[in-house]
Amino acid sequence: MVGPTTYFDESTVDRLDPRTASLVRRRAAALGPSYRLFYREPLEFVRGERAHLFDVDGVDYLDAYNNVPSVGHAHPRVVAAIAEQAARLNTHTRYLSEPTVAYAERLLATMPMPGEVMFTCTGSEANDLALRVAKAATGGEGVIVSWNAYHGITTEIAGISPSLTGLDGMAPWARAARGPVTDVPFAEAVAASLRELDAAGIRPAALIVDTVFASDGGHPDLEGLAEAVAVVRAAGGLFIADEVQPGFGRLGHGMWGFTRYGIEPDIVTMGKPMANGHPVAAMVARPDVLEPFGRTMRYFNTFGGNSVSIAAASATLDVIEDEQLIEHARIVGGRLAEGIRGLRDERILAVRGAGLFLGVDLVDEAFTLDVVNALRDRRVLLAASGPDNTTLKIRPPLVFDDADADRLLTELAAVLASS
Repeated sequence: MVGPTTYFDESTVDRLDPRTASLVRRRAAALGPSYRLFYREPLEFVRGERAHLFDVDGVDYLDAYNNVPSVGHAHPRVVAAIAEQAARLNTHTRYLSEPTVAYAERLLATMPMPGEVMFTCTGSEANDLALRVAKAATGGEGVIVSWNAYHGITTEIAGISPSLTGLDGMAPWARAARGPVTDVPFAEAVAASLRELDAAGIRPAALIVDTVFASDGGHPDLEGLAEAVAVVRAAGGLFIADEVQPGFGRLGHGMWGFTRYGIEPDIVTMGKPMANGHPVAAMVARPDVLEPFGRTMRYFNTFGGNSVSIAAASATLDVIEDEQLIEHARIVGGRLAEGIRGLRDERILAVRGAGLFLGVDLVDEAFTLDVVNALRDRRVLLAASGPDNTTLKIRPPLVFDDADADRLLTELAAVLASS
């Protein structure tokens, strides 16, 4: 393992207690070398509830990191919906299903533009499908992403995820725009990437961004995104909004991150937060964008949109609406951001965010990683982000409440005071 990291260093396994060390060794032997464990001392959880995880000894950890269980770990309404549907039927989308159509209609009604939905199992699959659709619609191949983007793990999508592969590992038809992590305005950076593609004889197909720029350190209000979209469209490309992290109300401003910019995407992708962690994801595309793909390609995904996943997704949407979690995210997230600013520590360089997605820039990588691990030792879970691992990434389940925010602030203050 090279350089500082928030992941566990397997060479230190002998320092762990015997039970944990044994499980780590068994895991490595069974799962292979590519998997990673969080933190310098890994954790084993056996139960979750709301924004809390409990280890094998019943110790309560505050989860300020996991966005996938969007309405809270083991939400009883989602659990009941999964169990009830699994007891009745679980099948694919080649049969008629009123619940599947009804959920698709509800999902599309949250969009500001007309669209049609295609179900997948993961955000990676949704983004992979989005690229296929964009390439079919435009006749182009080139894709532009942000400088430290992460969009998934398929071969195609890993090729547009420089935070996963490094810039040298990107696909030859992909370019990373030098923003938002540099001083170059984002629209100018995207225009420069378009010129690079043109010089290589590659027609553009799409600009795809995670609209909170999570892997770039969290930038929910990035200047120049709308202008960048206009530049790409003028060159014949489309705009794909990756809403896996900002979507479903996380930013406390409507359902989708892109609405903060007043932009209507050509394609929208989303992932597992849509069903509180059950493996379902989706792509929504404008009908005119999807038509060339649908006319020439056959699409089927055995588990995409299966009956149980749709039940989970529908229950999750019910909870978001009934518990008013979008407004809740706005209020609690705003209070948390102000609380962090109020710590007035000179090593906190910036606090950015919207709703329950915050990026807190710290002075350097070593200090940031020390803070992450010190918080873990104080039973608070979050992570580092950004190209240099200098940003604390805070994105808890949307049910994160005032008491949870107070606990995070108290523990963060204690860590800073002792550092």
